[in-house]
Amino acid sequence: MLKTLKDKKLENCSSINNKSKKQQKIIVGLSGGVDSSLSAALLIEDGWKVEGLTLWLMKGEGSCCSEGLVDAAGLCEDLGINHNILDSRVIFEREVVKKTTEGYESGFTPLPCSMCNKNVKFEEMLNFVIKQKEFTYIATGHYARVQKVSCENIKNSENFQFKDFLLLRGADRNKDQSYFLYSLSQEVLSRLILPLGNLKKEETRKEALRLGLRTAKKPESQDLCLVEHYGSMQKFIDNHIEPKEGEIKHINGEILGTHNGIQHFTIGQRKGLGIAWPEPLYVESLDKQKNIVYVANKNDLFKREAIIKEVNWVSIEAPLKEIEVEAQIRYRSEPVKGILIPVKNEDNITKKFKLIFEDNQSSITPGQAAVFYKDEILLGGGLICEFSK
Repeated sequence: MLKTLKDKKLENCSSINNKSKKQQKIIVGLSGGVDSSLSAALLIEDGWKVEGLTLWLMKGEGSCCSEGLVDAAGLCEDLGINHNILDSRVIFEREVVKKTTEGYESGFTPLPCSMCNKNVKFEEMLNFVIKQKEFTYIATGHYARVQKVSCENIKNSENFQFKDFLLLRGADRNKDQSYFLYSLSQEVLSRLILPLGNLKKEETRKEALRLGLRTAKKPESQDLCLVEHYGSMQKFIDNHIEPKEGEIKHINGEILGTHNGIQHFTIGQRKGLGIAWPEPLYVESLDKQKNIVYVANKNDLFKREAIIKEVNWVSIEAPLKEIEVEAQIRYRSEPVKGILIPVKNEDNITKKFKLIFEDNQSSITPGQAAVFYKDEILLGGGLICEFSK
């Protein structure tokens, strides 16, 4: 029988008694940064039997690379715990590097962090835990929260059928990373502990200093290892995609200049267009088939509808009818109210959803994620594949 939140309450899934903690092992994903380092240290302090796991994704400098491996290994030595290293370079190349490249070639602006969380990091950690058998839980340094549902009332839930585990925003809204975790499965959530979910970033630094962690003063990661590895996303693109000359056109049809590849542009971009016009122009859309970059003035960037594909419903069962949501279409943007409507294909199966915003939104970008919330609860999310003209 499907569960609803009308008669349920939230129960913190990390509320496990001390005896259980000492009997069950937890693997902590370590990138070599302060967030994951503190997560491991706090779990040890709380009585867990902890081991570290670092995924080797690329060679070079930065988080997720050789530098991160060294820092993670040193941290584990300091904490007196085992450090496991998993060579994930092949899957990272296939699921992140290749798909990011294909996205840019198709005129989209991909979200590599989301790809990595979905198909690499959590998948690899879960498979490691299942294979090793000795571990029960996994943990990371993400600023988000997981809570288990149990029976009692939570208001405003009549339109949703909630699953057993809910993904919630991190307490620090300035650092909240739930947006990048919309693709997680219930199997992952049932095992996932997020020690930093209730902390603010400044508290993380203070706690790391209190515990004397070697990463306490380590500079903040750019959150995108492709940028750290290549120096910039532009350099990544140049390294993976051949230039192809095409036209830059005003939406009125006037040709304003040329470009060397649509992969160098994203919706809403203003700088670096290399064209002259009496007023500022922005990238309005990208035509992969004709290899054209369309530009327009700022007012023409505002759209009201978008089509969302590959939707993963994290905390609720897939809705059968339209629902009201708070949609976030960029990591740093504020959520906005909208209506989400299932779109059935010719076989009467829902593969996509239409998102209609309450107010027009600027620079809706295909390839980016649209993530749906109800207050603090992340309901689900998917990829923007098109927008209305």
